[in-house]
Amino acid sequence: MPPTTVTPPPEHFNFAEHLLAANAGRPAKPAFIDDLGTLSYGELDERVRRLAAGLRGLGLRREERVLLLMQDGTDWPVAFLGAMYAGIVPVAVNTLLTADDYAYMLEHSRAQAVLVSGALLPALTAAMTRSDHEVVKVIVSRPVAPLHPSEVEFQAFLDAATPAQRPARTSPDHPGFWLYSSGSTGRPKGAVHSHGNPYWTCELYGKGVLRLREDDVCFSAAKLFFAYGLGNGLTFPLSVGATTVLMAERATPDATFRRLTGEVGGHRPTVFFGAPTGFAGMLASPQLPPRAQVALRLVSSAGEALPAELGERFQGHFGVDIVDGIGSTEMLHIFLSNRPERVRYGTTGWPVPGYEIELRGDEGQPVPDGEPGDLYIQGPSAAMMYWGNRQKTRETFQGGWTKSGDKYVRNADGSYTYGGRSDDMLKVSGIYVSPFEVEGTLVQHPAVLEAAVIGKEDEEGLTKTKAFVVLKAGAAATEAELKAFVKERLAPYKYPRFIEFVPDLPKTATGKIQRFRLRERERAAA
Repeated sequence: MPPTTVTPPPEHFNFAEHLLAANAGRPAKPAFIDDLGTLSYGELDERVRRLAAGLRGLGLRREERVLLLMQDGTDWPVAFLGAMYAGIVPVAVNTLLTADDYAYMLEHSRAQAVLVSGALLPALTAAMTRSDHEVVKVIVSRPVAPLHPSEVEFQAFLDAATPAQRPARTSPDHPGFWLYSSGSTGRPKGAVHSHGNPYWTCELYGKGVLRLREDDVCFSAAKLFFAYGLGNGLTFPLSVGATTVLMAERATPDATFRRLTGEVGGHRPTVFFGAPTGFAGMLASPQLPPRAQVALRLVSSAGEALPAELGERFQGHFGVDIVDGIGSTEMLHIFLSNRPERVRYGTTGWPVPGYEIELRGDEGQPVPDGEPGDLYIQGPSAAMMYWGNRQKTRETFQGGWTKSGDKYVRNADGSYTYGGRSDDMLKVSGIYVSPFEVEGTLVQHPAVLEAAVIGKEDEEGLTKTKAFVVLKAGAAATEAELKAFVKERLAPYKYPRFIEFVPDLPKTATGKIQRFRLRERERAAA
């Protein structure tokens, strides 16, 4: 149950209207800054209400869906909040997918309109030609080519509408928006979130744990279409009246540095939200700026577990700890986290107040401290369902608890240590081995940039660990050297019996290592 110190949202509650009302007293303050300009809180308010009126003018009705296929920029929050203000459900989708993926999402969501960035319009057009589903209107943000008569430019669409005076009369339990999971296999699942869910993540984590402030400037390497990025770059900053720097391009180390130093955007972020893969790339970059060129007071990490060595090196360079946590599309944001004032590297920290955590064994029974178990979460921000997928809904959302699909160990101090995805865990010599633990040890070697560990059968058909290793540019290491390095630090049965050096690792669009692709590769080679 939520803490008694947090007041639940009222019976009639529209999340977009809630954010606009909270910032009505700061109309001139920058809400969002992108490469092309600044959007003030007053301008955000007007544009959100214009977008809401425009969608209603197309004949869209309550709880109908609109696809939001847009790069991060000042039009993104207008589109997302404008739809919610109207009681229409934005379906925010990954900008890095294929036309086939978008065709599926159009049909699955039955989106009645699409809000799309001009650079992504060709992919959308290809998707629409492959789908029998028809949309009422395509609204194009920042077009890069002349538009078709069936399409309308985003700004022209806003200009033609009179700002809506009242939000849709929604409640905390009404559908607010969808996010598609980045599942490692099969079609993505559409997680339906309510208007109340982002309220709880803002109150419990953005304010309660991170303690974001009005004077913060936030910058997230994770894009807004991700659950993690949506909180980092939109709902959390707006909930406290902060300013957000948005970036359309890919979050390479160089692009990230140009925002952190204020070279682009003109503001040096005080809060940076990243992921371990990105932090590793930053620290390995020759363009890494000195501490004096940034203004960071808080750094957050999620998406995958943070190796202790990586956090310590980052703190040593920038003088600020990385606050590592774990969240999910299904829970909307982080539910287990370190604290700015209490960081224990090598762990994911402690439960966020308002969330309960259980670790369960193979038969569903609680496991004692020190033993790995499946992670279950109970909290107020859980998704309502997977749209049109009753079986997966039942498997994941179980009587108030959400099954995460992760393995964890609870430590004596109440913190939790990541063991890996449940389907990634290995049993070696009858004992569970966490791929992440072995990977975290390998990356402590000065020559290793990244590592991924899977199970491989030896000549006798027994499972042993195999590591795929990416070395740093210009660095060298031998297989025997790395095996000895791990043996010195972990139990003997955990060291990788097989090591293969590779130029890179397969990853999802969020930067998570796709170990299943490495397993597929091994099976194909057998």
